[in-house]
Amino acid sequence: MEAQNPLGDFLRSRRERLSPAALGLETLRHRRTPGLRREEVAERAGIGVDWYIRLEQGRAESPSASTVEALARALCLAPVEHDHLRALARLPARRPFMRETVPDAIRRIVTSLKQPAYVSGARWDVLAWNRAATRAIVDFARIKEDDRNILLFALTNPAARVLFGADWAVIARRMVTQFRAAHDLWAGDPAFAELVARLGRESREFARWWSMHDVGETRAGRKVLHHGNTAFPFVHASFQSNDDPALRLVIYTPCGEEE
Repeated sequence: MEAQNPLGDFLRSRRERLSPAALGLETLRHRRTPGLRREEVAERAGIGVDWYIRLEQGRAESPSASTVEALARALCLAPVEHDHLRALARLPARRPFMRETVPDAIRRIVTSLKQPAYVSGARWDVLAWNRAATRAIVDFARIKEDDRNILLFALTNPAARVLFGADWAVIARRMVTQFRAAHDLWAGDPAFAELVARLGRESREFARWWSMHDVGETRAGRKVLHHGNTAFPFVHASFQSNDDPALRLVIYTPCGEEE
């Protein structure tokens, strides 16, 4: 399940999603695989077929900015997918992932908040939280540090299905698409590979959703958290830290009666 060629895998997944008929392409000939052929994408993008094939196979250099734009048009990418393609095309070499450290100032702010709040890192590890988060979401202190991860909680912990109720599948799938955007920038890193492999083993839903290569963007929204027979509606939003852009502060605010 681990992507060793994130750019090529993403291009292939988007190519296979396209309908030749919807794009006005000739469909009389038998197609052994779904979607467009590689040569059709290359023609639509105005690039060489051999070079496009090497790009999908991870044997070509990263495409130029103009080629990325042409590929995005040829593959009919949505804005968030277009941004992801740009990021993959300029993927830098990285040092091995190390779990982030939360600065004391940020930790103090989180602790002082009355609303449920926590801080997560690039791999979605939970690094800091407050008492309100313990009451509203889960007692992170009771989870082993290696397991203290939002994806592991949402997809492998039965308590998450109770917490999110009937919305669990929608919420969990959205998390997977959002994580894809971060993961592909770390493709091949042992820490990310281990997390994806574990999620695939322990969650059939994750394995199915992950194989779709869907990319989502993080947005504020509304969630209903269930405790016993009572449902508590919250609005949630996340904020990036200037100290370390990998750190994300997530805050849940109870909805007022007027909402």
